[in-house]
Amino acid sequence: MAGKVAQKQARLRTALIDAAEAQIAKGGLGTLKARPLAQTAGCSVGAIYNIFDDLDALVMAVNGRTFRRLGSFVSAAVTGAAADTPSAQLVTMSHAYLHFASEHTHLWRALFDLEMSADGPVPDWYLQELGAVFALIAAPLARLFPDMARAELDLMVRGLFSSVHGIVLLGLERRISAVPLDKLEQMMTQIIGQIGVSS
Repeated sequence: MAGKVAQKQARLRTALIDAAEAQIAKGGLGTLKARPLAQTAGCSVGAIYNIFDDLDALVMAVNGRTFRRLGSFVSAAVTGAAADTPSAQLVTMSHAYLHFASEHTHLWRALFDLEMSADGPVPDWYLQELGAVFALIAAPLARLFPDMARAELDLMVRGLFSSVHGIVLLGLERRISAVPLDKLEQMMTQIIGQIGVSS
């Protein structure tokens, strides 16, 4: 009996994540509401909170999926550029990040719009998914700077990610300081392509 209950809960968990992902993809994180979510998943509103502590926990589950998809997307792009220089691979990653963000904008934004802190109760699996994305960036950087201490390399990885993210965010939001979308790739190539040139 316990096995059947666990299977039913697992199916409902998947259905809720599917429904939440679809809602967020269509209208953004702000459109996620419990009642329509329950209707789509075929359960009561109360059943949502038997599976997840709150809607933020459900969003984190969706974000975990999005991180995996983002990592696979960027990894596939780099696999096709395995013979390129480390700098060129970093440029390829930045372009892949831009394309993923532009094609899945609401899901991508949800990765960063959910309020949480690294000092708060962030699940280990969530940090691992983020770490997998950082590891993709770290590989070519480590080839460019083989003598760099691990702590410094980690800081550079986060700095590079933040830089690319900022360019993409400003571009997709059409902020006044941004460049047109068709120029974003050129901008990232100009900036990131210079990493390690003088090293």
